[in-house]
Amino acid sequence: MLNKNVKYFTTGEFAKLCKVNKQTLIYYDQIGLLSPIMKDSKDYRYYSIAQYDFFSVIELLKTVGMSLKEIQKYMANKSPENFLDLMHQQKELVAKKRQQLEMIESIIEVKIDTTEEALQIDFDSITIGHYPEETLYLSRNIEDSTEEQFVKAVSDFIDELDRSQLDTGYPIGGITKREQVLAGNYDNYCYLYMEQPHPQEGHPYFKAIEGDFIIGYHTGLSTTLGQTYERLFKVMAENGYELGQYAYEEYIYDAVIKNREADYVTRIMMEIVKKGEVAQ
Repeated sequence: MLNKNVKYFTTGEFAKLCKVNKQTLIYYDQIGLLSPIMKDSKDYRYYSIAQYDFFSVIELLKTVGMSLKEIQKYMANKSPENFLDLMHQQKELVAKKRQQLEMIESIIEVKIDTTEEALQIDFDSITIGHYPEETLYLSRNIEDSTEEQFVKAVSDFIDELDRSQLDTGYPIGGITKREQVLAGNYDNYCYLYMEQPHPQEGHPYFKAIEGDFIIGYHTGLSTTLGQTYERLFKVMAENGYELGQYAYEEYIYDAVIKNREADYVTRIMMEIVKKGEVAQ
C-alpha cells in the first residue's frame, strides 16, 4: 500500500530521474540488482527517492569497470565495512586510470606537436647544426639481425615501452653505426629507440646524444634510402665534415598519415665531425 506522505516514482519517472530507459530498470529488477520498493495490485512498479543513491552507486561502479555480476556479489553482502573496502578499491583503480589517461593525453599532445612541426618542414632541405642533449630509450642490440629476429625485436621493444609506460608518442627510430652506413647497410640498425623528454629513474639503456648533426628527409620507399644518404654525404663533404659514430632514422609521415608507402617521409640525422676528428 502506498504511503501518501512519501513521494514514489513510477518506473518511467524514476528512469527519467536516473537518465536511463525503462528497460534498464526492468532488467535490474529481473536480475535482483535494484528492485522497486513496492508494486501495487495492478503490478505497477514504484521507486523511492532513497533508491536514487542506490542506483547512482551502481552506475558509479559500472563506470569504473565493475561488471553487474561483481556488483551483485557486493549487494549480496552489504555492510558499512564492505562498502568502505569497495570504495577504497575503486579509488585505487580510478587513480590508475587517471594516470593512464594523462599518459594518453601526453601522447596525443606529442602527436599534434610533431605533425604541426612536420607541416612546416621543407623535405628537400638539408641542414647542419648543433643539437642539444636528447635522452633515448634503447632496445637490445639488434645489429646483424635476421628478418625474423628483427620483427621479434620490434615486438619486444613495443611490449617493453608499453609495460614500462615509456611510450612517449614519439616515433620509434633506428640507430645505425658508422661502419654500417659507410658500407651502405643503412637498415642494419644496432638499436631501436624512442625519445624520452622526461626520463624515468630505474630504466637502463638510456643514451644521451649531443653535438653537430646533418639532417635531411627521404620521401619514398626504404629501398631508395641510399639516394638521400648520398645527398647528405655530398653536403657533408662540401662543408668539411665527415660521418661521426651514428646515424638516426625515424618516420615523419608513415601509415598513420599517408596511404602509400611511396609517400612516407623519413628523417635522417647523422652525427658529424670535422674531417680528421672521428673518434675511433
